[in-house]
Amino acid sequence: MRSKRIFDILFSLTLLIVISPLLALVAIAIKLESKGPIIYISKRVGQYYTIFDLIKFRTMATDADLRINQMKHLNQYAKQEVEVESCPKCAALGVPCSPLLYSDGKEVCEDFYLSQKREKANSPFMKFQNDPRVTKVGQILRSTSIDELPQFINILKGDMSLVGNRPLPMYEAEQLMRDESAFRFMAPAGLTGLWQVTKRGKKGEMSAQERIDLDNIYAKNFGFIYDIKLIFKTIPALFQQENV
Repeated sequence: MRSKRIFDILFSLTLLIVISPLLALVAIAIKLESKGPIIYISKRVGQYYTIFDLIKFRTMATDADLRINQMKHLNQYAKQEVEVESCPKCAALGVPCSPLLYSDGKEVCEDFYLSQKREKANSPFMKFQNDPRVTKVGQILRSTSIDELPQFINILKGDMSLVGNRPLPMYEAEQLMRDESAFRFMAPAGLTGLWQVTKRGKKGEMSAQERIDLDNIYAKNFGFIYDIKLIFKTIPALFQQENV
């Protein structure tokens, strides 16, 4: 949308000029604390599966990407408890399709319970509580969202928008190819969006499916007026700290 793009350019350019002294101070702090680049560049997947280089301040040790496979067992999305639900197969048959288990005092079909558990274990998203790869300066930048500020350059370039669905790392995006989850890529990639202002700070409360659902809701409703509403909701959300 033309109005959305014009707003992105004017807002981003103005903000980058205003915060340029802060950006310089952050760059110095990162360089003084640890060896390595000031800027972290990550391949991300945006609208219509377009791949681009997302720019952030580096908040982790330089070997962070190499350690990701060693940390999958710490993924918050994968560690969430399985909710007790009714098995659709049992409902269709009128009798249990497999042995019954007891969870939270309720009966649950074993096959359905295990399938739900596997689904959570194979979540497409990654999020870690108290990530050991994050540097001391990085912890401050993340808790204040200052690490995201260089992405206004991405917005100026047209890679993404101020408001949209978060651009995903390629290893996450490649798992979201089904019709239901793929719809989120119909919307622009964004710095902030619906799931951030809805769930930020509510530790451990958001499942992978909830995040997909929120992204799909935005994809169906995005527009200039809707974006402005989300921008106003983003400001208080920034103060709901989440150490992830």
